[in-house]
Amino acid sequence: MSLVTPVRQWRARAGTALFLRVAGPHGIRSRERIHHRPGPRWFAPDAAIREVHGDASMFVGGLRSLLLQSLHPVAMTAVAQHSGYRADPWGRLARTSTFLAVTVFGTADDAQAAVDAVRTIHGRVRGTTDDGVPYVADEPDLLRWVHVTEIESFLDAHRRWGERPLTPERADEYVAQAARIGRALGATDVPETVADLEATIEGYRPVLRATPAALDAATFLLREPPVPVALRAGYSALAEAAVASLPAWAVTELGLRVPGPVRSRAALWAGDGATRTVRWLLAGQPTG
Repeated sequence: MSLVTPVRQWRARAGTALFLRVAGPHGIRSRERIHHRPGPRWFAPDAAIREVHGDASMFVGGLRSLLLQSLHPVAMTAVAQHSGYRADPWGRLARTSTFLAVTVFGTADDAQAAVDAVRTIHGRVRGTTDDGVPYVADEPDLLRWVHVTEIESFLDAHRRWGERPLTPERADEYVAQAARIGRALGATDVPETVADLEATIEGYRPVLRATPAALDAATFLLREPPVPVALRAGYSALAEAAVASLPAWAVTELGLRVPGPVRSRAALWAGDGATRTVRWLLAGQPTG
């Protein structure tokens, strides 16, 4: 027997295990429904949002967006008080990844149902920050913050590590298509171009700061991740890449060391290697 068959079998097992870790125990069944259920979709097969959200660079973009999102005190309070990310981090990841997949690749009916379910949950999430500021999770400004940090992070990661980085025109197309989901969730004044996306994030700067909850979340994501030993090296490479790709002001706010030129290049190279590995593993899964 040649080495090809054992390597192929190992790749298939490892890729499936990685997929189920991210998508949850019912991930294969969900994937079948999302991609193969007949019906109209929100986005065409050649849509830019499908290219971005179907790429392994999303692994870095997702970590980056969580770190950036944590800098909004009200948004971070809502996450800390209601999401249970420490108690069930993989469950939360599975729910998020499934939502992203359904809205981008699933039927229009399933996408709308997923949005409606999230809006119902948001309508029940309310509380008060440590500063005494009341909040509700379905406040349009908070929804916009979560939306723009996700989309900017996914786009940034795809520019750096995507298999086929988007042209500037396609990047604008991506932002405009993602805006449809943001508005469906209840966000307002959602940017539709890269320039407006960057300006929107810059506009939040006066309210952004690292609260104790944000620092705790960063510690959890970067230093205490609930990752099996076998995946720890790969996760660390993705996490280092996520930090290196953040704006310097965000890194400083989170109390992290801004990487110098050498460390930054090393982190970006590590991110490239980890992303390529993830892409290779996921592409080796059985299709039947």
